[in-house]
This record gives sequence, structure tokens and C-alpha cells, in this order.
Amino acid sequence: MLNFSAHEYPYASQRQSVFARRGMVAASQPLAAEAGIAIMRRGGNAIDAAIACAAVLTVVEPTGCGLGGDAFALVWSQGQLHGLSANGHAPAALNIDAVKAAGHCQMPLHGWTPVTVLGCPSAWAELSRRFGKLAFAELLQPAIELARDGFALSPVVARQWQATLEEFSRHREPVLDAWFDTFLIDGRAPRAGEVFRNPAQARTLEELAATGCESLYRGALAQRLDAHSRATGGYLRASDLQDYRAQWVEPIKASYRGYDVWEIPPSGQGLVALMALKILEGFDFHQRDSQHTWHRQLEALKLAYSDGLHYITDPLHMKVAVADLLSDAYSSRRRAQISEQAQPPAPGDPHASGTVYLATADAEGNMVSFIQSNYHGFGSGVVLPDSGIALQNRGQEFSLDPAHANCLAPGKKTFHTIIPGFLSQGDQPLGPFGVMGGYMQPQGHVQMVMNLVDFGLNPQAALDAPRWQWLGEMKVGIEHNAPRDLANALARRGHQVQLDSDLIHYGRGQIILRDPLSGVLCGGTEPRADSHIAVW
Repeated sequence: MLNFSAHEYPYASQRQSVFARRGMVAASQPLAAEAGIAIMRRGGNAIDAAIACAAVLTVVEPTGCGLGGDAFALVWSQGQLHGLSANGHAPAALNIDAVKAAGHCQMPLHGWTPVTVLGCPSAWAELSRRFGKLAFAELLQPAIELARDGFALSPVVARQWQATLEEFSRHREPVLDAWFDTFLIDGRAPRAGEVFRNPAQARTLEELAATGCESLYRGALAQRLDAHSRATGGYLRASDLQDYRAQWVEPIKASYRGYDVWEIPPSGQGLVALMALKILEGFDFHQRDSQHTWHRQLEALKLAYSDGLHYITDPLHMKVAVADLLSDAYSSRRRAQISEQAQPPAPGDPHASGTVYLATADAEGNMVSFIQSNYHGFGSGVVLPDSGIALQNRGQEFSLDPAHANCLAPGKKTFHTIIPGFLSQGDQPLGPFGVMGGYMQPQGHVQMVMNLVDFGLNPQAALDAPRWQWLGEMKVGIEHNAPRDLANALARRGHQVQLDSDLIHYGRGQIILRDPLSGVLCGGTEPRADSHIAVW
């Protein structure tokens, strides 16, 4: 049984698990969580709350998401789990030859080249259309007011904002000028506690609210994006936006010790988390913070990630089936490759024998696991002037090797890092969980699931626990608050251990669980961010 106890906190924490009966919103920003719960109090459901929360996050945490990014959602409603993919594809004019002709030997991080079609606003509109109770325009009103009237900047976001300014200043080019005009105060990044206003984004949000986001894909905003792209050497065109809509997809799952762990299917990397859990299920774990546990977790993630990076791409281009990668036989073969010493990662052959995450729940039983991102912080650095729309750089994930599964092609969707998670048992939904942060995300999912299931931690303790992450090859990152003897033991097993004092590198998560017997909600929120849980 999952632990809903409010009395057991084995790790140092300044937070406690939060309980509620009628509704809960967990997010990385207090203003966003409170906006979501306010929508519930006005008659909205968990889906409405998620949209309102997500829209506010684009205003108050633009270092992690924006109107020009992508989004994914897992929605429990009407007795079943629904998946929504709102990831954009490469523009029709963007191909390997064009990128190489521009002088690049790999996809760049900044400028127009890594910009893909923006999917996030389409996700909001589609969620509202299918499951929402309130008018869509009402859901964006809190974000509009905060963008227009201003908000006091939170500490973690302030540090990220300053870091982005330093990065963009080192790589400044004319196409980034609109970012400097939009997101600075007198040429500097806003400071923690300082009021920041974005009237241009407020006007854009008003237009999205009035048109159900149609303007961004088939209206005036789409035409403005087209014109700006043409004028500044971009590849994005109105025709790329014209036919785009978020897609409903069938979630994928893996059984783990009697619980079902759900993820969005490829091109998302949620499959990596499921493959790792399938490998780990064959081991017995009795203690969380032991060298045996962490070693096996790391080795399983290395194997799963090797396969994921080798095979995962746009599902229309994948050459290996999800079912093959999750088969018991393949999981057993991969498990057998884990020895007592660390091994270099390599993909197997299954045929051979600045992101933000939020969670919501309501009294009707609806629950949402939602994630949106511009990929790297503010994204590409390209901003549509006088709009507040910062465009993502998700296309940086594409390979320029034509033989690679994730090679760039016009209209193709790239390997995607952002993933929402969900837990259930039998026909009972237990709740949404997620850990944002690039390639940390499936690693965070594995750790959260095991913290809850194997080690009986309550949601807050599951998030408080020290984290690890595989950094590539034999390198392993461990948070500085992890036991030092544990780090030394992993090093003796052949892991190249790096202790890290920057906790933001280890993701920022949220968890909401519903007690199947009482219906009471129990939530945990991330101590590594400016997080908050709002309740009703």
C-alpha cells in the first residue's frame, strides 16, 4: 500500500504533506497553484484548473515554459486515462541540407534553426474543449491580469533569469534582440521580489482567450509569426501552423509490483522510465539509500536510456515497437547485463530473441498530470516582437545524421524530453506525478515510483529524498546532501561520481495521490523550487 502518513519524514524537509478533500493543485509557483484552485472554487474542474495554472506559469516562470513551447497531459476523467500530445513538428523548410548549408555540423541551441511548431496553446484549447466546464476565456484571465498588472518574481526563477541573460549575452545576435526588449528591466534581469510586467504577453493571452487559441495557428498571430520568420531568416511559416492540432493518444504503461505506471507514448521519453522499471522489478530492494539500490537503479537507467536514445523518435518513423521494448523477455535480457560493477552503456536489440510540471485533482475524481516547456530555459531566444511569445528550441534534439532514428526531416517530431506520469492500481486511479528537468525526467520518474512503492515514502518525503542521475557514459551525478559513504561505494563499483550542490539539476517534481478508501488527496511539492500546493 502507498503511504499517506503525515508523520514519517526520513529526510530533512521544510515542507509537510498536504491533505485536502475537494481539490488540490501542485505547481512550481504559488501564484499558478492559487490561480488553479481559484478556478475550481468558481465551478471549474481539475482540467480547468490545470489550464489556468499552466497559463499563469508562462507568465510567472518564463524561464521554464512559454506560449511558444510544447505540452503533454495525462487526464483521468470519466473512469479512464486519456493522453494528449502537443509537441510540434519541424517546419517544412527545415531539413538537414539547409542546416548544414548554414554552417552547422549539429543542431544549434539558439536562433531560428531549432524552432519547431509551438504546441502548448493548442493543448490548453483541446483540454478545455473535451473536458472543461468553464468558458476557455475565463481560464486565461488570471494569467492576463498577472502579465498586465505585474507579479513579484520568485527566488529560483530570478536566478534562472539571470543565468539566461548571461548565456544570451555571450551568444547575442540580432535575432535575439526582441528577447532583450521583452524580458529585461532597464537592460538587466528582474530580481527576486521585484515586480515584472509583460503587457505584450497580456495582449497575446487576450487574443488567445478570445479565439480559443485559433489566432496562433490559423489567424493574425500566425501571420505575424510568418512575417517575422521571413524577415529574420527563420524557417517557420503560416502553413506549418495551419494544420497543427494537439493529438489525443493512447497512454502506455508498465506494471510495477502491482501498480500501473503510465506515460505518454513516443516521441516522448516516458518509455525510458517504463523500460527501467521493468528491469528493476526483477530485483528485491530493502533499503533506499544503499549502494546496491543506487547501483542497480543507475545501471537500469543506463540500459533504458541507451535504448531510448537509439530508438525513440516520431512514432511514424520508429523502427522498433513499444511492445518489444517493454516485453518481459527483453527486460530479462537487459537485467541480466547488470553486474556488480558499472558498465559502459550500449543499446540492445529487442528483436534479438529553462520545463514546468503541475498536478491537479478535484472532488469529482478528475486528475491531471500536465507538463509544458520551452526546452532550454527561455528556449531559442527568438521572440515575436510585441507579443511575449518566446519560441522553443526543441529542434535541437534532432540529429543531422541521416542514418539516425531521430534525424531531422521536414514535418517530423523529434525525441521529446518532457513527460507527465500517472499511477493507478487495478481500476483505481491513484494520481499524477512528474519531475521536470530535461534528461532527468525519466530518472526522476523511476525514483519517485520506487520511493512510493518500494520504500513506502509519503509524497513529500518521496520528493525530499536525495536524487541521482546518469550523466552519460560512466558519469553519475549525486546531490551533495546524499550520504558521502554511498558516493564512495558507487565510485568503488566503477561509477564516475560527481557531487553537485546545485539542486536544480536534479529536477523539480509534484505528486498528488488520492486515497482509494476515503477519497482524501495527499500532495507533495518540490523543495528544490518555489513550489506550492493550493487546496480546497
